[in-house]
Amino acid sequence: MPSAPRLPSRPCTVVVCRGCCCGDPVKQPGTDPGGQLDRLRAAAAEGGFEVRTSDCLGPCDQANVLVVRPSAEGRRAGGRPVWIGFALDDDCTAEVAQWARAGGPGAADPPLTLELQTIRAPRGARTRSGR
Repeated sequence: MPSAPRLPSRPCTVVVCRGCCCGDPVKQPGTDPGGQLDRLRAAAAEGGFEVRTSDCLGPCDQANVLVVRPSAEGRRAGGRPVWIGFALDDDCTAEVAQWARAGGPGAADPPLTLELQTIRAPRGARTRSGR
């Protein structure tokens, strides 16, 4: 009996909120949301993960918000999306990229500082990404 065709593996995905509060340098003075997105996309091009944006992920009082979604392998290992709040500085951006490169949830442990920035997903949240 022939084996089932192997489906392509879905990589780890970082969803970046760019709604009303996240990504707005007026509401988050001293931040560079465009630069953050550029750095994540550059790291993704080198590191084999994906970056998407969302209009609004919900917890605006914890902006900037990112969601690190597991790869297919990470999900099979029990990984679930991890919501990160207050993702405002270059160190956080670098750590998110490092974790995503390593496979993200289920495939690698997050850096300790990201564990401290983990937030609860809003009730009924789904990451509507696409850009």
